[in-house]
Amino acid sequence: MTDTRKDWDTYFMDIAYMVSTRSRCSRRHVGAVLVQGKKLLGTAYNGAPMGMPDCSEAGCMISEEVSLVHIDGEQQMLKKQRCIRTIHAEQNLLLFTDRIDREGSTVYVSDEPCWTCANMLANSGIVEIVFHRSYPKDTDKVTQMMNSKGIVFRQLASYEPPTDTLTTVSN
Repeated sequence: MTDTRKDWDTYFMDIAYMVSTRSRCSRRHVGAVLVQGKKLLGTAYNGAPMGMPDCSEAGCMISEEVSLVHIDGEQQMLKKQRCIRTIHAEQNLLLFTDRIDREGSTVYVSDEPCWTCANMLANSGIVEIVFHRSYPKDTDKVTQMMNSKGIVFRQLASYEPPTDTLTTVSN
């Protein structure tokens, strides 16, 4: 008899995507899961602070940032638009889990962490971040930081999320 169960990466990433369906942000639904060994310790999604209007009620609150980056040896301006109404899934995960639980744990997140979330995760006690969808605007510096910190940082590129959890993603 063959084992037809999902592997652990798929199992926990499926949960992250299911959690993301709670988000009411019109730009991006993100889910995060904290796991120690094979034990699920917490889940979170992106959204407005409790009791505050969210993006579906009040619209996105867009902040625009411009930074200089080197692409193919040339310096170019990179424009980033971020909704600042929402607390990111990774930030909510850190707010609602205990430090002791995070020590030595893995975070599964539907989307690659942005620079701010990566900084917070790097200081949280976790030892691994597993993500599915890339966030190319911050990939290079986030990957470099994770390597410097010794945090395993990997993308599940061939992963297929459950179809009932998919939303349109705008950058």
